Amino acid sequence: MSLSDLRREYALAGLQESDLDPSPFKQFDKWFQQALTAGLPEPNAMTLATATPDGKPAARIVLLKGFDDRGFVFFTNYESQKGRELADNPHAALVFHWVELERQVRISGRVGRVSTAESETYFRSRPLGSQLGAWVSPQSQVISGRKVLEDKLEDLTHRYQNTPIPLPPYWGGFRAAPDALEFWQGRPNRLHDRLRYTLQSGGRWLIERLAP
Repeated sequence: MSLSDLRREYALAGLQESDLDPSPFKQFDKWFQQALTAGLPEPNAMTLATATPDGKPAARIVLLKGFDDRGFVFFTNYESQKGRELADNPHAALVFHWVELERQVRISGRVGRVSTAESETYFRSRPLGSQLGAWVSPQSQVISGRKVLEDKLEDLTHRYQNTPIPLPPYWGGFRAAPDALEFWQGRPNRLHDRLRYTLQSGGRWLIERLAP
């Protein structure tokens, strides 16, 4: 089968303006809970797109670790490629694709670091191996081989045996505060439903339908 023959017809559900909550965060929570109930694998996996100041884009999958009406939170090494790009150009886009539900959510907005206290709380909730991994990996940097990581992990495992692992000073969370969110529901004949929230002055959200 060729790529041009790969097709899927979308027919599970529709999305009407009357279906939407006035708050995009409550609407996201509704869809996210449905993704959880459906047992989707890693429903919190999202594409994070960043760009350099001169517009060179990059994208990767990261995991959503919290959301509320302030925005969407993920954690990373601040010295990684995405961390450096967000420091230089604090705007990003997020995409959730829940293929089994024939849904996407697109989010764009400004990104800033969460507080050190928030990063500390989340870091403490991580498995010990993940805490050590944050110290082991010079994320996005060139290394000579995997043994560099394995040797450092062994060393740090002994060093922090029976000792709390501190939060690395270069590791923590980002919060994407959206100014636009689009909810996409697949429909037959590629006439998909696309409903977008756009932030207005005074904190009001404008809901508009987009052509598919």
